[in-house]
Amino acid sequence: MLWIRERWRSDMVNPVGLTAYLDPALMVLAQVASQTEALAVAEEALRDGAMPLVIVELTRPVTLTAGRRLQLAAQAGKTTGLCLLPEGMGSNAASTRWRCSSVFDSQDSDSTLMHWELIKNKSGTLCDWYVRWTPTKPDPADRLAVVSPPRQ
Repeated sequence: MLWIRERWRSDMVNPVGLTAYLDPALMVLAQVASQTEALAVAEEALRDGAMPLVIVELTRPVTLTAGRRLQLAAQAGKTTGLCLLPEGMGSNAASTRWRCSSVFDSQDSDSTLMHWELIKNKSGTLCDWYVRWTPTKPDPADRLAVVSPPRQ
């Protein structure tokens, strides 16, 4: 995967911290000078199709034109693109928009319970799921499970 972010940001993505989810050797981290450069790198990577996943962290809203360019590039390269944006800074060009948050469950000490909400979907309905990550499962496809909501 390719992860693109602006270099001025003080927080840092640590590939080693993702070892429970993926091999850090399969991740390329690109630090760019500006959001304009981040969008350009993401567009080229999506269009090329060499990377199965392109993640771009953005700090400002995405214009309709920029969002549509990313969408067309992803279709051309048959690549999945994921834009990580602060709350309220989505793009009207996005096919879907998600909100993901961790959930505290007083009945369980496991910290991997998450609430995933599909809050925009151009081709279907809106819904939400509670999911749990289980890193000990041998098959990576079985590590993410949809579970019941926590008790109130």
